[in-house]
Amino acid sequence: MGLVSKLFAKPKKKKKKNQPATKDTSGQANDISRRFLNNDLSKNLQTILNTTGNSADIIIRQIDLADEPPIKAALVMVDGLIDDKTVNETIIHTLLTEYSLQEAVSIEKSFDYLEKKLLPITNVTSVYDWNDLFGKLLSGETIIFIDGIEKALSTSTRGGEKRAVTESQNEVSLRGPKEAFTESMRTNTSLIRSRIKNPNLWIESFQIGKVTKTDINVMYMKGIANDKIVKELRKRLKRIEIDQIPDSGFIEQLIEEKTYTIFPTVYHTERPDIVAANLMEGKIAIIVNGSPFVLTVPALFIEFFQAADDYYARFDISTGIRFLRVLNFFISIVGPATYVAVTTYHQEMIPTLLIIAIAAQREAVPFPAYVEALLMETTFEILREAGVRLPKAVGQAVSIVGALVIGQAAIQAGIVSPAMVIVVSITAIANFATPSFSMAISARVIRFGLMTLAAVMGFYGIITGLMMMTLHLCSLRSFGVPYMEPLAPLMIKNMGDTIIRIPLWKMKSRPKLISQKNIIRQGDNQQPRPPEDNGS
Repeated sequence: MGLVSKLFAKPKKKKKKNQPATKDTSGQANDISRRFLNNDLSKNLQTILNTTGNSADIIIRQIDLADEPPIKAALVMVDGLIDDKTVNETIIHTLLTEYSLQEAVSIEKSFDYLEKKLLPITNVTSVYDWNDLFGKLLSGETIIFIDGIEKALSTSTRGGEKRAVTESQNEVSLRGPKEAFTESMRTNTSLIRSRIKNPNLWIESFQIGKVTKTDINVMYMKGIANDKIVKELRKRLKRIEIDQIPDSGFIEQLIEEKTYTIFPTVYHTERPDIVAANLMEGKIAIIVNGSPFVLTVPALFIEFFQAADDYYARFDISTGIRFLRVLNFFISIVGPATYVAVTTYHQEMIPTLLIIAIAAQREAVPFPAYVEALLMETTFEILREAGVRLPKAVGQAVSIVGALVIGQAAIQAGIVSPAMVIVVSITAIANFATPSFSMAISARVIRFGLMTLAAVMGFYGIITGLMMMTLHLCSLRSFGVPYMEPLAPLMIKNMGDTIIRIPLWKMKSRPKLISQKNIIRQGDNQQPRPPEDNGS
């Protein structure tokens, strides 16, 4: 019987491997209903109150538009997100005065009458479902309900407290515009449009963040920007599924080409003139509402060593300063590693008198050069981070006093040698000379790796590390564009704006790998010349 029962028994269902677990939705906000509005005014207002949890900043103003026939209406807005002057003087004043002067209309015609004839607002749109209504309401628009109508009016009354346009704190320019982006996306787009007065400057809107619904604008020059790059960026933005986008840094991490690299492949800035210049080269700008930093793609390695002042000064001065920046970057990478390698393995490369002086200094130091460098670099990084996080008045004092006191005390205590303090100080100063903070951080990380290689193999280790870094840089891409362009692949025609900067009248064409159409950006014979001799 046992065998028969086994033969005729129902087969057990096998559990599927790698079956996705049930999504845990606990602690998540419920989605806003997508159903259409009700024609009952009281039910619509109650739905708003229930959905927002009777929040104190939700303002509801009920008014009577007409007595015969009775027409009831209500205005819903969010305190702090609206322009009070526009709401009071434009909408409410118009509804309470001008509407009563008109001939009595039916409830069905009152909606069209308000939308097309009465409201002196720039942008008035109809809203049919709750999802769209709450999106507009929480963006600072005022919603107008009319009793008996299954739709509402959305009026553009966005305002609230906003930071004024001020000078950039992180990208200081000696010559050129002083304006910087703010947290308002529309202010940022206007700063760019004021510099590029061309209808080919297109803006595409996105909303990313299932909970926050953050507005994102993508700006590019139609006819100059590469359509393939625009399409790829559009694809990467649409595939983002996340709850919140508090800053453009989230977008940068979600759209970058390669995650496992210490080099930035997306450029960010808070200067409108830099963004406008990048747009004219065929690049694409990404503006996130609530962030004063605008992203530009594709990003190139040499771009992080360029500053706005380079283009506002004469080309020979700019070339010298840019060469100095690249040299400073190289020093910030190999400075401590070179000292460790020379003092540990290659003493013969140092002049005799200098090596005797260094040996005399290190006689009382119990640690090898690598440990010295590691201690000083770690201490300086702690001081730098503390100086950034502390208030401005205290941060500078901590950085200066801490560096001086700790450095001098470490020398007197015999923990480090004076030469090591000099090397670490020069390295830190050289690191500060890099215009881009994200590239400066990369140099700080590489520095520790090269120090370790120098302690193991000397100059051979440093050269090996630099070769690995170069190979890695050549393998990187930013939205399909080689990261080291025009150095690798070598493009002689585009070398005029790299380590050297040729005169403006020679910059005839745009970078070819970024913009593959409309290459020519200026005419011929732009070189300044003295006036021709007219024989007088």
